[in-house]
Amino acid sequence: MKLKFISQHDQMDCGPACLSMIVRYYGKKCSLQYIRNKSFLNKEGVSVAGISHAARSVGLIPGVFKLNLQELEEISKQGPSILHWNQNHFVVLIDIKHKRGKRVFKIADPGYGIMSVKESEFVKHWLNTNEEGIMITFKLSENFHSIKCNYDGLNTLKYIKGKLKTYRWRIITIFIAVFITSCCTLIFPFITQAVVDKGISQKDISLVASLLLAHAFIFIGATVVDVIRNWITLYLGTKINIEIISDFLKKALRLPISFFDSKQKGDFNQRILDQQRIETFLTTQSIITIFSIVNFVVFLGVLLYYSKVIVLAYSLLTVLAVVWSLLFINKLKTLDYNKFQLRSENQDTIYEFVNGIEEIKLNNLEEYKRSIWEKVQLKLFGANIRVLKTIQFQTIGFDLINQLKNILVTFLSAKEVINGSLSLGAMLSIAFIVGLMNSPISQLITFIRGYQEAKLSLDRLNEVQNISEESEVNEVQKGLVQKVIKRDICVNKLYFQYGSPTSKKILSGLSFTIPHGKVTAIVGGSGSGKTTLLKLLLKFYQPTEGEILFGEDSLNSFDPNEWRAQCGVVLQEGYIFSDTIKQNIICGEENPNIEKLKNAVRLANIESYINELPLGFNTKIGAAGNGLSGGQKQRLLIARAIYKNPRYIFFDEATSSLDAENEKIIHDNLQSFFVGKTVVVVAHRLSTVKNADQIIVLKDGEIAEIGTHGELIDKKSVYYKLIKNQLELGT
Repeated sequence: MKLKFISQHDQMDCGPACLSMIVRYYGKKCSLQYIRNKSFLNKEGVSVAGISHAARSVGLIPGVFKLNLQELEEISKQGPSILHWNQNHFVVLIDIKHKRGKRVFKIADPGYGIMSVKESEFVKHWLNTNEEGIMITFKLSENFHSIKCNYDGLNTLKYIKGKLKTYRWRIITIFIAVFITSCCTLIFPFITQAVVDKGISQKDISLVASLLLAHAFIFIGATVVDVIRNWITLYLGTKINIEIISDFLKKALRLPISFFDSKQKGDFNQRILDQQRIETFLTTQSIITIFSIVNFVVFLGVLLYYSKVIVLAYSLLTVLAVVWSLLFINKLKTLDYNKFQLRSENQDTIYEFVNGIEEIKLNNLEEYKRSIWEKVQLKLFGANIRVLKTIQFQTIGFDLINQLKNILVTFLSAKEVINGSLSLGAMLSIAFIVGLMNSPISQLITFIRGYQEAKLSLDRLNEVQNISEESEVNEVQKGLVQKVIKRDICVNKLYFQYGSPTSKKILSGLSFTIPHGKVTAIVGGSGSGKTTLLKLLLKFYQPTEGEILFGEDSLNSFDPNEWRAQCGVVLQEGYIFSDTIKQNIICGEENPNIEKLKNAVRLANIESYINELPLGFNTKIGAAGNGLSGGQKQRLLIARAIYKNPRYIFFDEATSSLDAENEKIIHDNLQSFFVGKTVVVVAHRLSTVKNADQIIVLKDGEIAEIGTHGELIDKKSVYYKLIKNQLELGT
């Protein structure tokens, strides 16, 4: 059995990609996304435990070992295994060979490709300070082949064909243009032959002039047709490109938050940039290749008309040139995978520069952060060097075979002219044709590479298509939210943990009721699970165990969009969009109610600030609220929640950046707004929670106590200790 290389699509995909290779090696196909889910991938990647869990889910029996080099060699004979690499990466060990008395390790690095590593290099990357490294071995379970795992590989050609159907008439127009241009090009060698054999040999200057004039007119006509074809091609490629990106964004925006938790920002940016490759493939490479192939077939027919021997020699050397170039396709594909990872890493580095500039300056990190960026650039430079070397080696061999082919064709043509079987004009015509036929061969190689790149880009963009949307995770009932809108929220034996089943439980066995139309405050120390609980109530995540009920109906049955339409939310990490103040409050509403807008900013106590601005509500805000203070951002977010006029309000430290005066004004303003609404407030400040109808105190993910402010103060337990300092200060 031979191990098939599978690349990681994202920065943290190495573990799932390695396991995919192992699974494929034993004869089963599993999608990368399926293994990601089973290995509990997050932004930090996966753990050895996560890989082991995913392996068991597909019918493999994993074994985890800490070994020295000698023990590794012995166990590696059992089959391919996964190694922990550089303490932050995973690779597949394929086999170990001995050359000149030294070990050579053949590994598959999902971020680079299959390569051979010398023992000295291997030791640096695999062994830790204790001279041991981690190895995960695999055996087949009895039910390996019977266990089904999701595999929906994207058929790139079928996908593109589906997109092209809508534009069939424009495509037909392009093919007609290609046909006309090919016919015009076909005439040129015959004109060349006629100029030499008839015009020059008969010394008929008027015939030569007529032929050349015809050549000029045909060329102008072909150029006009070519220009029209290029415009249609650009339109077609752009439209399809927009559709592909739109499909990706539509689907991505319907996915659960957990999907975004497993991605780096650079991963998304790179996918959007990938569309340039797809556009190039559709608008340039595909059409040019079709044109080139048509021309090649036509010219080959003309060449056959002149000489079968020349066609045979040309064809053999052409096949040799193509085979030589194709030998490098997989190597270049592997190198491209590596460049994708580095480009994504580079984008994340730049993103940190821009967004973390204040912290960089405060902590004198300029040199340190710049050195990190330079290291990434060195890696990119190394990747570019490897690509350049491979392309140069490919090109030199291809050009050498091409030149040999041209020399051989010239020799055979000259020989036939000397023998009298060809005219001089025919020889020049053959030289003209061979020159034109070299370009289609190069275009074919470029097309194959372009197809590989476009396929990879489409794979990245379309991997989201097989992921369940928020509304598909559970069976939802449309309109259910409106029926249960006035019921209490009952949290019943709720457990939650991020990632794998072995990870720490964030919430453990919570049971309580949030009364309808009342204010419930949730307090607790940092890390007690307050924000996580809020996100479960907003249906960002599914409980690990237990349920959240509205009467007898589960929150899981709610359509997520319908539920959130009833919720006004201010989160700690609430986001301000790069848009006007008005749009940040009304959030895209087409016909905003101006009185409602003014009331929202008044209640949020940001009215005076907006009135002082020259453009008022139409003032543009920078990305992520750049230019606004922390307090202004929070007041803007509160105004957004108020404008929505929701039935449920969820505030997570919504006034933590405000001074005491502003907080009191907003708190007083909101009392009338809260009437009849179900309000859940997460806060540390006593002034925010003391008037709540109910206070729930969390400690280490469990409920410590529940009651009103007065009741909990009298108990002098967890709540009292949390706010004791504020009581002493009289706040």
